[in-house]
Amino acid sequence: MPSLSPAIAEIRLAVRTALANLPEGAAVVVALSGGADSLALAAAAAFEAAKRGLRVTAVTVDHGLQEDSAEVAAAASRAAQELGLEARVMQVDVAGEGGPEAAAREARYDALREAATTIGASAVLLGHTFDDQAETVLLGLARGSGATSLQGMAPMRADNNGVRWMRPLLGTRRETTRAFCVAAELDPWNDPHNLDDRYARVRVRERVLPALETELGPGIAAALVRTAEQLREDAEAFDEMINETIEDIVEHAEAGISVSVPALAANPAALRNRIIRLVVDSEFGVSLTRTQTLEVARLVTHWSGQGPIDLPGCSATRHGARIVFTAFRR
Repeated sequence: MPSLSPAIAEIRLAVRTALANLPEGAAVVVALSGGADSLALAAAAAFEAAKRGLRVTAVTVDHGLQEDSAEVAAAASRAAQELGLEARVMQVDVAGEGGPEAAAREARYDALREAATTIGASAVLLGHTFDDQAETVLLGLARGSGATSLQGMAPMRADNNGVRWMRPLLGTRRETTRAFCVAAELDPWNDPHNLDDRYARVRVRERVLPALETELGPGIAAALVRTAEQLREDAEAFDEMINETIEDIVEHAEAGISVSVPALAANPAALRNRIIRLVVDSEFGVSLTRTQTLEVARLVTHWSGQGPIDLPGCSATRHGARIVFTAFRR
């Protein structure tokens, strides 16, 4: 009996571990672009799911951003069927704020969410790798968007519908997914956008990380991923502290929500700012920038009678011993 390729063994183990807690017979969505990362993920999911009685559907999202996008999506769908998976292609309209990368990502996740709902999936598997994580952390550092951004991508998170979004390959190098495809005789698609330096992630991948490795020595990607893991641990501790505190200091207000000023003042700045961001995000579904968060915090620490602060989707006003967040009227 021929020995199993180390790359195939590594990726199958990662997928097996991710699927271990799903109930027998559960439905699973695999996001499949046709590239090496997602193709290796789909192949491993097909192998592992068959042993556990899981039903896996590969979903390919056609963004329509390239002339041959329909053909690429169809080829990915055929590859999934050859692996023994159910396959779907979903066409999306890429439009939104934040540039083409952000708009495409938002449209893709919306499509995967829709597919998971239609199928009744318990989990969605995403093919992000160790290298993707390092790039994400470095991009977050460049944006200066704080510890939340530097945490990178979570290995698993559950959405409001209880669907688990899993990234089994976050501990796997990109070169391993390519080796998997070679060993499994799979023919991955090479996305030309992955070489287009108009995109920030491509510049980080092709220029910035190699330059850092050259100037500072090897291991930069691993150091970035370790940083993300440590910050995620810190964030989980903060979240526990916030959850223990927030019920006692938050009250519903007319057209919004309010927070106790003395309670905010009694907390250290890091915790106070997290509470402010969490309250606004949970109530109004928007994320505050650091500048906006600090302006709200000044209503607690440096209040001299200043008026309302306009924020995305709401305003913040100090009324006596409370900060009141009120939704804008439409």
